[in-house]
Amino acid sequence: MARMHSRKKGKAGSKRPERKGTPSWVRYKSKEMEMLISKLAKEGKTPSQIGLILRDSYGIPDIKGIIGKKITKLLEEKELMSKLPEDLLALIKKNIKLKRHMEENHKDESAKRGIILTESKIKRLVKYYKKIGKIEEDWKYHPDRVRMYIE
Repeated sequence: MARMHSRKKGKAGSKRPERKGTPSWVRYKSKEMEMLISKLAKEGKTPSQIGLILRDSYGIPDIKGIIGKKITKLLEEKELMSKLPEDLLALIKKNIKLKRHMEENHKDESAKRGIILTESKIKRLVKYYKKIGKIEEDWKYHPDRVRMYIE
């Protein structure tokens, strides 16, 4: 299937480990993993950053194989998740950077298009998250007050 905002087709990037369960080289138990994940979350790391840290620093390829649930589910149970989903926050941060760039470079037409595309992705995601109940129905995205959502 073609990408939405480009004229290309594409495939997903990384591949998951094939084997289910704990690999032989992982020496961490499930309770230790839960404590480590909650410690990283309290430091302000997002679920994807936690997964990268566990993969690169601790050699853990798949958290779900050890704990039995995903990082986001574990953080929701321990009430350490942010109010807004991670992908929505990333798009809002991208929009902030583009608007800051546009303040300095008024004639940058590709940045103007980038802002339009990013805001349409944000609106689409907000509609989806309202439908599945991940954010409140009365939550509104305001492009003018975008910096408030991050802080």
